[in-house]
Amino acid sequence: MIRKVVVGVSGGVDSAVSAHLLAERGFNVLGVFMRNWDELDEAGRCSGEADLKDAEWACRLLGVELRQVNYVREYWTAVFSQFLDDYQQGLTPNPDILCNRHIKFDLFHKHVLENLGYDAVATGHYARNSLGNFLEGIASQKEARLLIPADTFKDQTFFLAGIPQRALQRTMFPLGDLHKSQVKQLATKIGLQRLANKKESTGICFVGKRNFKDFIKEYITSKKGPFLDIDSGAVVGHHEGIHQWTVGQRCRLSSFLQPYFVAGKEATSNTIYVAAGHDHPALLSTHINIDPPNWLCSTSQRRLADKGNLRCRFRFQHTKPLVGCQLRISPKNHFQVLLDAPLRAITPGQYAVFYDDTACLGSARILSADPLKKNLEAQQNQVGNLVS
Repeated sequence: MIRKVVVGVSGGVDSAVSAHLLAERGFNVLGVFMRNWDELDEAGRCSGEADLKDAEWACRLLGVELRQVNYVREYWTAVFSQFLDDYQQGLTPNPDILCNRHIKFDLFHKHVLENLGYDAVATGHYARNSLGNFLEGIASQKEARLLIPADTFKDQTFFLAGIPQRALQRTMFPLGDLHKSQVKQLATKIGLQRLANKKESTGICFVGKRNFKDFIKEYITSKKGPFLDIDSGAVVGHHEGIHQWTVGQRCRLSSFLQPYFVAGKEATSNTIYVAAGHDHPALLSTHINIDPPNWLCSTSQRRLADKGNLRCRFRFQHTKPLVGCQLRISPKNHFQVLLDAPLRAITPGQYAVFYDDTACLGSARILSADPLKKNLEAQQNQVGNLVS
């Protein structure tokens, strides 16, 4: 039976309300504040200190003990260094997914269960666990599934898609059946109005309010290179480094009839390929090549292994609608996603996240996306070969 639960307290309203709901149900609750980044903001303040003060204030009000754990060194090694390496190679990583996988649901999870001797971890994520949001069904010894929450607008399963299955087995999501508006109302009711009114943090935690290009220049040396028109091969401008640009981004080059957008990047030659027009075929893809997936659903994993294909749904940005797809595996263990409809600016380094109607099945890092233009040319060549 689960009695002792650690809740990751961030200084925000969601984790504080989660702690309240756990205490209300009679769990022995310990709050832990995780410190992953020590960088000062542009005003010379460490934003983490303000969050810590809010976490301490909330825990005092709730009567919950609060401790701290420091993963600054581990975060730099497992998340930030990988982030910089990817950008130097022309990729666009997702540090939130990396942080959940390597820090929050690995190191922190193990610390809670093995070192502190607690039974489970709870978070303020908007997600649900098939074993129950408070692990009511853990005695069934069934596999835990990561379910879509009641608040589909706040759905955070996308960012949890890379976590280990073993961690999900011992994770509670107290907010799974609540909407954000209900969480704020409850926070106000129990005296946490200060957090209910607090502005939500968005974007990458270590970038903060800074302009991303200015931030990344501090860590990666700028190197000038050409913007190359993907159709004509002509140089239409120059950039200060491929790490400052991502696929789909507008280039704002002057004196052209149509705006240019980044269609691809080549790190070895420091070249950015650009396409004229927002919906140029070079920006659209239906074929995506991915790494072997991290599975949160063994049934789907077995079905793909047995049949060589799996019908599911796909997204690579957490705010975008789901798109039907076919996930395929070749005899050489290469994984490919075939989309029902083309999507724009599918970005190497980001993550393909897979769903059925009710659950997140898992995720895989995107290696490359074949532009629609290339697919059309291949189809035309096939037709030409048949005719000849």
